[in-house]
Amino acid sequence: MEVVNKSKNTLLARDVKLANTFIKRLVGLLGKSALGPSEGLVLEPCDSVHTFFMRFAIDVIFADKNNKVIKVYTALKPNRLTSVFFNASYAVELPAGTIQSSRTEAGDTLAIQ
Repeated sequence: MEVVNKSKNTLLARDVKLANTFIKRLVGLLGKSALGPSEGLVLEPCDSVHTFFMRFAIDVIFADKNNKVIKVYTALKPNRLTSVFFNASYAVELPAGTIQSSRTEAGDTLAIQ
């Protein structure tokens, strides 16, 4: 699975896993030492993210049911918590630096393929 920013015509990640059960969302990226440059994780449903017990920073994108980006977090450090976005349908966790290099911002449209 891959995640594309359709608004900017950029590939955000090509090796994306889906966490769509309680256990998969709970585990998330725990136990990983890093995300590879083209890796990512889609958490669905998801309206907030935490990085407790993680060992590395990540970029996080929250999107609504129409795939519109609601909020981005760049380089969210370990042991942090995002705000809750009640209109978010899912979140995408990516390697730190992905949002900046792709120029992804609120209002953009994503595609998960």
